[in-house]
Amino acid sequence: MPRSKKSQAVPAALVDAETHVEGFRQVRHNRRTELAEDYVELIADLIDHGGEARQVDIAQRLGVAQPTVAKMLKRLVADGLVQQKPYRGVFLTASGRELATASRERHQVVESFLLVLGVSAETARVDAEGIEHHVSVETLEAFRRHLTRS
Repeated sequence: MPRSKKSQAVPAALVDAETHVEGFRQVRHNRRTELAEDYVELIADLIDHGGEARQVDIAQRLGVAQPTVAKMLKRLVADGLVQQKPYRGVFLTASGRELATASRERHQVVESFLLVLGVSAETARVDAEGIEHHVSVETLEAFRRHLTRS
């Protein structure tokens, strides 16, 4: 009896240079905004659930040192996303609140989509935390459409 040949993977065609450039440009942009989105989303959650966001709480939740948080908060202040008041904590500006809301919504859509696919709740939550920052508007809309049909 003849043995069947193993199927061999066919390499994908190389995309044109401009497509490559745009893909990498988008990834770099997403990496730069990812930290800001995580911070404002966490700050919004802390304010919504406890009435305040303190530097020590942000550091604890993110698993980083307080000087790291202080440095990032300076950047967020410069970007107009947060305000710091001495002895009072961190507050979101209107722009910061908008960014937090958009980030939280993207996270919820991605997490819900993963759950519909059968991913465990814990894994979906963790994976959504990374995917939410890199998903395109087109893909996010496809996730939403799929969720409304499910």
